[in-house]
Order: sequence, then structure tokens, then C-alpha cells
Amino acid sequence: MNEYVRLVLVIGVCAVCTMLTRALPFMIFGGNRQVPKVVTYLGKVLPPTIIATLVIFCLRNVDFLSGSHGIAEIIGILTAGILHALFKNSFISIGAATVLYMVLIRI
Repeated sequence: MNEYVRLVLVIGVCAVCTMLTRALPFMIFGGNRQVPKVVTYLGKVLPPTIIATLVIFCLRNVDFLSGSHGIAEIIGILTAGILHALFKNSFISIGAATVLYMVLIRI
């Protein structure tokens, strides 16, 4: 198969899937239908659960018994948590914590 045809097909499939995932909730819950309570509940609990899973995933290879003992990672996580609690802005908390972490691992 021609490489360009394959590339166009992959981009097309990605575009259709993205549009479908964006439109599907409106097709299911559109109009005057009430959003089920389980969906509302999942909307409240899943974001913190995903963030906790990502934090654990990021710390999986940190050796707390050697080297810097994971100090840079812990400071980065605490910084992100504190900034998010103060400003309620993901861009500020993730951005500042990432910059701080990158500086700490270079020092």
C-alpha cells in the first residue's frame, strides 16, 4: 500500500473516532434527557482517580533507597498539589511543578 494512502487513512480514522467520541454524549444525552446519576458520579470521581494512578505510575521506577531518594519527584508532586489547591488551575500547577522538577533533576 502506498505510504501516503496509508497516512491519509490513519488520519481519517483518527478524525472520525475523535468526532464520534465528542458527539456521542450529545447524541445519547441530548435534548431534555436527564444525565444519569451514575454518569454524574463518575464525572466527579474519575479525574482524581486518574491523577492518583498517573502519580503512582510516574513513581514506579523511583528508587527511594539510593541516589537522591526521590526528593525531586516528591517536591514536584507536592508543588503541583499545593499550587492546584491554591489556584485551581491545572496549567499553572502542572507547568510550574514540571519546570521545578526539571530544574531539580539537573542540580
